[in-house]
Amino acid sequence: QVQFVESGGDSVQAGGSVTLSCAASGYAFSSNAMGWYRQAPGRLRELVAGVSRAGTPSYLNSVKGRFTASRDDAKNTVYLQMNSLKPEDTAVYYCSAIIFGQGRVWGQGTQVTVSS
Repeated sequence: QVQFVESGGDSVQAGGSVTLSCAASGYAFSSNAMGWYRQAPGRLRELVAGVSRAGTPSYLNSVKGRFTASRDDAKNTVYLQMNSLKPEDTAVYYCSAIIFGQGRVWGQGTQVTVSS
């Protein structure tokens, strides 16, 4: 069974840093691109960053230069390092991938709260 487990969520002050991890299991991790999404209260879930199978990252414009997405295929883990955090980054963060035969699979999410 495919499973994603996020960790690392925290409450920090503006300007602080948080690193999220997402451990994957149940499929060939290296064969899929991964995405980090977030959902703030009252807002739609949005794609924050993606990491291709080759490890190439892409970012939402509002996080470019502050967030870094990466993957470690040996550990079946994808990371999201978040620096210079702003209150508007407050959200539940999810990792996700489209898995052959199962569609899009989501983790349970991890809360990041940034206070001003």
